[in-house]
Formats: sequence, structure tokens, C-alpha cells
Amino acid sequence: MTTSPVKNSAPIGRATFANDPVLLADVLRPYAGAKTQYLKSATVTAANGLASAEGEFAIPYPCYIDDTGHLNSVEVNICFNQLYYYLVAKCVQDRAVPALSAWTMDDYWAKQLPDMLITHFSSKFRRPIDSSSFRGEVVFAEFSERNRSKPVQIIDMPWRFWDDNGGIAEGEVRMALVNPPGMRLAADAA
Repeated sequence: MTTSPVKNSAPIGRATFANDPVLLADVLRPYAGAKTQYLKSATVTAANGLASAEGEFAIPYPCYIDDTGHLNSVEVNICFNQLYYYLVAKCVQDRAVPALSAWTMDDYWAKQLPDMLITHFSSKFRRPIDSSSFRGEVVFAEFSERNRSKPVQIIDMPWRFWDDNGGIAEGEVRMALVNPPGMRLAADAA
């Protein structure tokens, strides 16, 4: 197994990308209609080769269970996915992160569901969050690459969700991007 950090060549600086409703609608298309499209808007910030997204969420009624009255772990996972998918799409579209610079939007759409895998998800619920209106943030903390039977790009990502009443949850996710554009098997590269 080969593991190496991704070299970032972006200039030191900061760029903010406002909500893109057309891109957001396309990113959320795989979800089963409006009832499961919890992310309402998002802003992406890129700096020093990494990026984060902050989003506004609303869950008027859960898609799989009677209303619990608070954000639960299943909904957190769905919300993380939606904000993560938007963050990657926006970074690819606007060439905001060097680690994703080999990607095209066609690559993104082809890989969104089959090749973006959660390999680790941890969460801590500190205080209940009102699921009818809350915010969230996901962050690209570190990129690395691995070559096993397939090339894989790993992204370590802290996340947090909160509401205006002091509700808060946080955690970490490790994402695996399988066969990412621009990365070949170590044997093929030799």
C-alpha cells in the first residue's frame, strides 16, 4: 500500500463562492424528491489548497420516521452527504482545490454516487438541534492518496451542525474517492 499526501499548489489566498441554486439542484437530484432535499443553500470557501462549505438546512418532516422533534443521526448523515456533495461539485466546477484539479464536471456526475464512499463516520450530539432550521459545516482537512487494488483519494473531514437555540453536534468523516481522475495504480505509473 502506498500512502502519500496530495501536493497543493494553490496560491495562498481565500476565495468565497456564493450559493449556486442551479448546481445545488443538480447535486440534490439523486435524492427522492423535495422531502429528502434538506440542504437549502450553501457557501463554499477555499483557502490554502483546502475548502469548506457552510449550509442552511430545513427538515420539515423526516423522510423515514415520525418526527422526533430534533435532528437525529440518520438525518445528520444525509445532511453531511448533501453538503459534502455540493462542496466537491463546487470545488470541481470552480477549480477551487488543487487536489481535485484533474476532475471535470462529467467526472463528478459519473462518480457522485458509486465512487464517493464514507469509510468512517463519527458523531457527538452535545445538545438537541431543532431540525426545522439549522446550519452545518463540512471541511476538507486533509487529502491523501492510497494505491491498493484501485487508486483511492482519501479526504479527512470534520463536520458540525448547530441551531440558534444552542443545539450542536459534531464529528469526523473519512471519505474515499475511488479511481479519481488523474490518479493511476502505482504499478501503472512505474
